[in-house]
Amino acid sequence: MSEAQRQQIAGLILTRRQHETQQGVELELWLATQQGPCRVMLPAQRYVFLIHQQELERAQALWSAKHLTPDEVRPLALTSFNGLAVSAVYCLQNKMFRQLQDILSTASIAIFESDIKVSDRYLMERFIYGTVSVQGEFNWQGTYWHCQSEKLSPATLIPKLKQVSLDIECSPLGELYSVGLSYGNVSNQTDEHNKNARAQCATVLMIGQYQPSEDIKIHWLENEQALLRALEAWFQLHDPDAVIGWAVGSFDLRLLAKRAEAHNMQLRLGRDGSALRWLSHSNEPDQGTVILNGRVVLDGIDQLKNAGWMFESFSLEFVSQAMFSQGKLISNTNNKGLEIKRQFEQEPVSLARYNLQDCLLVERIFAKAQLSEYAIQRARLTGLALERRGASVAAFTNLYLPLLHRSGYIAPNIGDIEAQHSPGGFVMDSTPGLYDWVLVLDFKSLYPSIIRTFKIDPMGMIEGLKENEAQSIPGFRGARFSRNKHHLPDILDKLTAARESAKKENNQPFQHAIKIIMNSMYGVLGSAGCRFHDTRLASSITLRGHQIMLETRDVIEQQGEQVVYGDTDSTFVWLKHCTNATDAQARGKVLEQSINQYWSDKLKLEFQLDCYLEIEFETCFRKFFMPTLRGSDTGSKKRYAGLKVTPDGEVILFKGLETVRSDWTELAQNFQKKLYAKVFAEQPIDRLIIETVELLNKGQLDQQLIYHKRLRRPLDAYLKNVPPQVRAARLADKINANLGRPLQYQRRGRIAYLITVNGPEPAAYLQSGIDYQHYIDKQLKPIAEAILPLLGKNFDEMISDQMRLF
Repeated sequence: MSEAQRQQIAGLILTRRQHETQQGVELELWLATQQGPCRVMLPAQRYVFLIHQQELERAQALWSAKHLTPDEVRPLALTSFNGLAVSAVYCLQNKMFRQLQDILSTASIAIFESDIKVSDRYLMERFIYGTVSVQGEFNWQGTYWHCQSEKLSPATLIPKLKQVSLDIECSPLGELYSVGLSYGNVSNQTDEHNKNARAQCATVLMIGQYQPSEDIKIHWLENEQALLRALEAWFQLHDPDAVIGWAVGSFDLRLLAKRAEAHNMQLRLGRDGSALRWLSHSNEPDQGTVILNGRVVLDGIDQLKNAGWMFESFSLEFVSQAMFSQGKLISNTNNKGLEIKRQFEQEPVSLARYNLQDCLLVERIFAKAQLSEYAIQRARLTGLALERRGASVAAFTNLYLPLLHRSGYIAPNIGDIEAQHSPGGFVMDSTPGLYDWVLVLDFKSLYPSIIRTFKIDPMGMIEGLKENEAQSIPGFRGARFSRNKHHLPDILDKLTAARESAKKENNQPFQHAIKIIMNSMYGVLGSAGCRFHDTRLASSITLRGHQIMLETRDVIEQQGEQVVYGDTDSTFVWLKHCTNATDAQARGKVLEQSINQYWSDKLKLEFQLDCYLEIEFETCFRKFFMPTLRGSDTGSKKRYAGLKVTPDGEVILFKGLETVRSDWTELAQNFQKKLYAKVFAEQPIDRLIIETVELLNKGQLDQQLIYHKRLRRPLDAYLKNVPPQVRAARLADKINANLGRPLQYQRRGRIAYLITVNGPEPAAYLQSGIDYQHYIDKQLKPIAEAILPLLGKNFDEMISDQMRLF
């Protein structure tokens, strides 16, 4: 590009802001483009809310009495769901926008769509999601392009993000020691390549006198001010699009902003030379927002949760160990803060290695989980900001609202329909037992398929209720849906087609993003926090699911098979007379075909609908165990174990049992795995049980006895029925106080503790003998007693009768 020329370019939206001016709201978008970073300015936008036209005269009289006048009031060719026409009220200033609404609210005049941000409305109404094409005059500003845009439209081009992994180290009082910076992912290279890449792409800015270091690059600096200036220079030189890290916004960047403020400095890390800022939320000072113009901040914890990853703990140490069996360089210590302080004072090069290791771990996690790619695809699908966490309701609104407007309707407000409970997913009573050859048949994306098949849709229900019953499609709880006037089924049709395309292209981030968004559609309609919530909508999905699962069971059992359990979209079928995997596979395929044919025929005949329901046979268990509820003969739900047949061999799958629950000890988890492996292999189990108890009592399994539990509330919030983890945490902080160490657990946290003869005690400060009988009674016995009765055995009798035999 020349320094100034008219052009049309496409880019990925990194950040979006809105600023108020005398001429209205100015929108500021920062883009990553193939031509370099670009700032796009969209001036003279307006705040807007809607009211019923029949209330307009009264509203204007109320405003006039307060000497207030909106910028414009204009009737629209739109109606609310109750059929009343509406007008739009426009304002240039937020103050006027709020004052007008306050007056109307006091007079009980309904206001609609006032909560939608100007920037969000501008983009969604133009169907701009994530990527955008900009037309206008571009001027080079030295490090970025500036455009006072005339026209924005959707685009598909996705440039690759330049990202830096940033991590800071500081004193227990928050004084900076160092900043680690890794620019580019080098985690998949060889060790030799890694050394070279680190030299080029990674550095640690550290306060202190020069010390030699062969394996990492350290930039030694005199004090905090010099470190902050060096950080500015680094950002100007490398100019990243994205800053990634672990709690990088709420901790690292927040602390950098505060240290700059303490030195009366402007830490100019923004692409336009603007300062890094931290805006605290008024009601929660510990919570807030990072302002970093032109660069998106992607937090690893938030992005993992967005992408559906689940861990017992989202600490960097836990996640990196779970993913790579590699962790932080300082982890096994009672007080990490004091160890960091010691290393800074005595071994600063070691601290620099620790600092850089955290940066590299974050890079590896982002690369393995494809978190940046996932964030981009999610933004492209929903229009949500790259860094935004959760926000399924906002995603639904972005997709649905522009289509609704083009159909002549405005959106209702949250609470217009009284929130009511909707039935949950179908869970069938189980038939407990130990089985040979159990198949699992799963409906693919059951709830999205129900929405697509039965045309379940907020606007479609409004239209369907206007039609006669012969024309519309029946739902549940009085709902009926239009066959032709709807949007959600069409949205899901497009997402389904896009997912199939992503599968063919092996585009995992895109495929995964689509799956999560599709599956969230039901939850949104069932959420009282969604403006489109209506129990008739949610119930028409879940109760239709109940019907489908029950009829599917009947179809299976009419073919001579027995269903032993069903859960939401999965049906478990016992093949009574099966003897081998080949027979099981063949019978599974027959069931799959017959069920799909049944639903296709039924829906065509009864409803004249095309069927999008599709059941798949994928799982075959050679052995399967469905337990009873503890202390009961009733079958449990959402808890089972099975020996799964796969092309690569057999593996034991646990669902809802102790092995996959974080609130059980390693002892219990290991014991259950070994016990079920022997049961499924039809091997004797007596010796395993007795020897486990013997080793436990001899103290040879002590490392497996630690409980790890999260404190959900501050310690002083627990007044009655104080659980063991809280008792252990209180004891730990009492000892910390006596030793002059910082308190660790006053405001939540994750505690490791054991049960001793004197009660729960923190693992870091164990003072008493371990209560081994507790672990026998509360960890081993419940696991064994779940399955022993099916084998004609009793845990207590086995222990007392056979201990002397071994």
